Amino acid sequence: MTIETRSEHACFGGRMGYYTHSSTATGTSMRFSVYMPPASERGPVPALYVLAGLSCTEETFAIKAGAQRYAAEHGLALVTCDTSPRGVSLPGDADFWDFGQGAGFYLDATEAPWSGHYRMGTYVNEELPAVIEAHFPVQTDRRGITGHSMGGHGALVTALRNPDRWHSVSAFAPISNPSVVPWGEKAFTNYLGENRQRWAEWDAALLIRRRPYPGALLVDQGDADAFLENQLRPHLLADAAAAAGQTLMLRRHPGYDHSYWFIQSVVADHIAFHAKLLGGA
Repeated sequence: MTIETRSEHACFGGRMGYYTHSSTATGTSMRFSVYMPPASERGPVPALYVLAGLSCTEETFAIKAGAQRYAAEHGLALVTCDTSPRGVSLPGDADFWDFGQGAGFYLDATEAPWSGHYRMGTYVNEELPAVIEAHFPVQTDRRGITGHSMGGHGALVTALRNPDRWHSVSAFAPISNPSVVPWGEKAFTNYLGENRQRWAEWDAALLIRRRPYPGALLVDQGDADAFLENQLRPHLLADAAAAAGQTLMLRRHPGYDHSYWFIQSVVADHIAFHAKLLGGA
């Protein structure tokens, strides 16, 4: 389990790095980034994994969110990964911005030809943490996860499916109920087939109704988000949480859209939320 260092940079007293490794889960080379706070020089720190949205990469959150300042203050490592496998050419994988490359939806595909490489669910839940914990001074028993849009869907689903592995979870403008919105229907039909019972295993609103997360969920949503009603539908997540007794802090922000200007405006709260639950350093 080796990694290649692409670049490293001093940042808020810590170090921001970009890396590559060979993935067993996807059968491809995968890129990721890690921010290590100054506290990591004194011992292992908790890690917060961040999943980006459609068409993004491992660089998007690291460059645009402005989260390193707060991670340094709270003693959290930040880990980001790419949004899909790269380096393989599958039919139609580069035809759309919302499907295929850059749009892996953080699930394990069951349908050919996607099932051979599009296993982002296993990659995020198992392989990436194993790589990080083998190569960086992070705690192996305290992990948090968050994400934006498609990545918010991925963060919620990953934690709901694996609550013993993820000790804090939040999301920025997540796709809350992908089974009933165009982005999700397109991805799920291609990756998982027509059987909607498979879809339910990767849908946060449906998972919450069957097995709520044991802790609180923090979700921030801008009310001026262009995708609010057609793709995100946070009210469906709220309905599911209420029905299941799930603690959900759904905060709505008037005037904010889907961009990283919104994420920059609330990211400090998310870092503090995770640090409180994970312990920080």
